[in-house]
Amino acid sequence: MQSQAVQDYLKAIYELQRQERKVANTRLAKRLDVTAASVTGMIKKLAKLKLVTYQPYQGVKLTRPGEKIALEVIRHHRLVERYLSEALGVPWDQVDAEADVWEHVLSEDLETRIDEVLGHPTTDPHGAPIPSIEGRLPPSSNILLSELAVGEKATVAEVSDHDPEMLRYFGELGLYPDVELMITEIAPFDGPLTIRIGDKGFTLGREAARQIKIMIS
Repeated sequence: MQSQAVQDYLKAIYELQRQERKVANTRLAKRLDVTAASVTGMIKKLAKLKLVTYQPYQGVKLTRPGEKIALEVIRHHRLVERYLSEALGVPWDQVDAEADVWEHVLSEDLETRIDEVLGHPTTDPHGAPIPSIEGRLPPSSNILLSELAVGEKATVAEVSDHDPEMLRYFGELGLYPDVELMITEIAPFDGPLTIRIGDKGFTLGREAARQIKIMIS
């Protein structure tokens, strides 16, 4: 059983690797809200455990054993989020913080029971895929909302859960998973997008749009 700190690092590296092949120490420090020195020390420890590969100034990458641990933690986290949302009615902007605690102490037996009670869900409340019990994630062809062109229709697939305030804002706009939308206007020079959901229209900044993944209709 790996420590909570080790699990947190492996999970963060895995999530950042979805955006870049190797993760820079500075990016990891920002994600975990720790010092660069702390990151360097932990990365060296993870490398000794053969959970990551690392070369100074060239970034860090998970090994297969490190990835397996990360996916198990992510499975626990997303199952707990779904359970808190569906069974207990916890708002979607609060489940992430609660699941951060549960993910480290969830037993395999309780994981199985939650999975069965929920009917073996494939996504969490924010649309993020739940890894299988074998530690696999399905391939994805989703793109960022910021990449959609004027006149194109799409369905919200996944919303980033790292900022509770932004999640509340998305909820106010109705930007939930499975909601259909269309881009009606894009301002130049990285300006905001004008979006229509049903008969409701609103503008959304590019940075916020980069926090939402969509499926093209």
